[in-house]
Amino acid sequence: DIFNKKSGPDEARLNLARWYNEVEKFDYMEFNKVLDTFSNHSTTIINYFEERLTNASAELFNAKIKAFRSQLRGVADLKFFMFRLARLYA
Repeated sequence: DIFNKKSGPDEARLNLARWYNEVEKFDYMEFNKVLDTFSNHSTTIINYFEERLTNASAELFNAKIKAFRSQLRGVADLKFFMFRLARLYA
């Protein structure tokens, strides 16, 4: 399991490069898009293996705000919206 194994950034870089090579062998357009995405975010991916930190809590909070906002469609008073949001999630 990649998240529980105590590998460092150097090992992560090596494994990511191996994974790139394996995926490139398939030569499917869809996989190339995935490779491009991983390549564009490779620095962020490798940073995880240095500090073991993610933005999962921020993503969870954003999802809660979206769900809350969807329940309050039509609320025009921004002050009231912020008050309710703070009371629920602060």
